[in-house]
Amino acid sequence: MSTDDLFAAEEQVIAAAQELLENGRFHDKADGTLYADLLKDYQKLFRTTRRLMRLSDRNEQQLNALTQEQRLANEIIATKNKELEALSKKLSKYLSPQIYHSIFTGAQNVEIDSNRKKLTIFFSDVINFTETTDKLESEDLTNLLNRYLTEMSNIALEHGATIDKYIGDAIMVFFGDPESKGVKEDARDCVRMAVAMLRRMRELHAEWQELGAEKPFHLRIGINTGYVTVGNFGSEDRMDYTIIGSAVNLTARLQSYANIDGILLGHETYSLVKDEIAAEEQEPIKVKGFAEPVRCYKVLGLYDDLADEGMVIREETDGFKFLLDLQKRERSEAIAALEAIIARLRE
Repeated sequence: MSTDDLFAAEEQVIAAAQELLENGRFHDKADGTLYADLLKDYQKLFRTTRRLMRLSDRNEQQLNALTQEQRLANEIIATKNKELEALSKKLSKYLSPQIYHSIFTGAQNVEIDSNRKKLTIFFSDVINFTETTDKLESEDLTNLLNRYLTEMSNIALEHGATIDKYIGDAIMVFFGDPESKGVKEDARDCVRMAVAMLRRMRELHAEWQELGAEKPFHLRIGINTGYVTVGNFGSEDRMDYTIIGSAVNLTARLQSYANIDGILLGHETYSLVKDEIAAEEQEPIKVKGFAEPVRCYKVLGLYDDLADEGMVIREETDGFKFLLDLQKRERSEAIAALEAIIARLRE
């Protein structure tokens, strides 16, 4: 029964009771008085009940309206969250993952700010890029360049690099900010990354030649460790998270002096990785802005890889370290040196 029907039925009961009183059907006056008092209390209770029920109905209507508004608000919020998530994913394509994460977690403020840090910096560039690609159609060139940058970037991220920027076909990355494993380990990761990139490039050469590319890409790589200024540079409206300093300029110069498909290290980087990397010192290079010629080293490979190829013998345990480069010493010389060491141990 609806509220209105219930009220109508109660009103009929009250009307019937009033008719009984008006018609004087009570023979006993005391009964009539008692009945009249009872009817008055009942009418009062009825009015109170009706007022409460109508108030309840209004509250229910308002609650339903609020529930509907809340449901609509939740739907709008969910839609906006999806839009923000989609926008966030798009924005992440323009930032290195480490920088993106530090900004969106609040670890880093989006304001013009910088600080000094010792980082290991990497530069790579495609040799004779224009000559290599001048016969390609723009679509083929775009696909080839994007494939190359994608492959190299994947390797960089796997090794924990912060990708600074792409300058045409050149790549600039650094290790040690915003996260660092320590200066020594950062340098090792950077050199391992460079070796992995050259290894992947050799694999890509075979793929590109099968697709008809006459001159596959060849790289020069420079790596250097030093103090730089790192942070947000630019204006309040447009910023770039990057590094500046003489160590950055030196890295670019090292890259330009590297051999084709070669890696050239600065002296400090070499000193940090020499236990794991085979390298040869080159003629010092003269670099603008540096008073003295700069010492540099050509990477020959990782000792672990060279050991697998039988080019070096390397053993290392607690209190014992042995490294024999078979590319630099004849086996007979190595045997004689080892026999001399064994003889000393037996004394």
